[in-house]
Amino acid sequence: MKLGARIFKTGIAVALALFLAALFHFPSPVFAGISAVFAMQPTIYRSYLSLIEQVQANVIGALFAIAAVLILGRDPLVVGLTLMVVIALCLKMRLESSTISVALVTVIAIMEYTERQFIEFAAIRFLTIMLGIFAAFLVNLIFLPPKYEKKLYEKIRDETEAILKWIRLYQQQAADHHHLKDEIETLHEEMTKLEHLYLMYEERTYFRRQRFQKSRKLVLYQQMIASADRALSVLKWLHRLENELGRLSDPFRHAICLHLGSLVGYHEQMLLKFVHQAKPLPHHMWAEGIDRERGQLASMIYADGQPPSDYRLFSLLGAIIDYGDRLEHLDKLIDSFHHYHYDDELAKQLEKSAGGRS
Repeated sequence: MKLGARIFKTGIAVALALFLAALFHFPSPVFAGISAVFAMQPTIYRSYLSLIEQVQANVIGALFAIAAVLILGRDPLVVGLTLMVVIALCLKMRLESSTISVALVTVIAIMEYTERQFIEFAAIRFLTIMLGIFAAFLVNLIFLPPKYEKKLYEKIRDETEAILKWIRLYQQQAADHHHLKDEIETLHEEMTKLEHLYLMYEERTYFRRQRFQKSRKLVLYQQMIASADRALSVLKWLHRLENELGRLSDPFRHAICLHLGSLVGYHEQMLLKFVHQAKPLPHHMWAEGIDRERGQLASMIYADGQPPSDYRLFSLLGAIIDYGDRLEHLDKLIDSFHHYHYDDELAKQLEKSAGGRS
């Protein structure tokens, strides 16, 4: 069982909401706890957006609930009709599903009251639910702020290493065809999760002095993800054309393996170079070697005066060339970033996490 920061924050937010509701002597403090659960978000910025949406949705829910009770009464059919109207209006406003859920709780909590002083009761129920929303926002703002940069880099590193491992196994002719097929599907799913994590990190920066540096990092991480995606594309073509590659001449196949080995080493060096864990070798050293190997591959395609019998080999070679271009661009971005923003905080965080695992 894994206990993450969001689990702790949800528990703290619910406890805080219940405590504040009891402190203000609100009846039925459970509604504050329920709204705190729905209002918890993974990032501070999303919590801020959720706060705005929750206020809008709950005002709508409270107004429609009060109007429905005063005009039509509190018959179950009226409650259902009011819920449908509130849902339709919230969907029209393109509010999140969790926001709509809290608005519906507000409607039900207000319309279930059958005694006098209905307006006063409705206001208290509305404030109770809003108290839970503000408690969740406060907890998300103060406690355990998520460090998405560290998570993002580690995810990029892990997925890239997994892809490069299989490319190396192909070079050694040690990759099992059927197992590799399953692994490629898994890697595609993990790359989708990686894109989602990048979007979490991409969200707004609150301090102006950090915005320019983060904008450069966003470009860097996007290029790292693109490079890993191109490596996965190369791996996919290697798997798909396994039989065709086996029928190539030994020099041609050896040249492909040699070039892939250079690209894999280049890629590994880029990841370590970014966090100052590898010696920054001059860019032209890698670029010249890659260009030379590309020229050898190009010359071997028509070595006997005829193109390859299977034209899909051009797709593989195109994927390999695109992969190399991505790596060269990533190298330049890392050099530029280190020149203008010397920041080894991420490397220190990774060292601490590595020390904790050991």
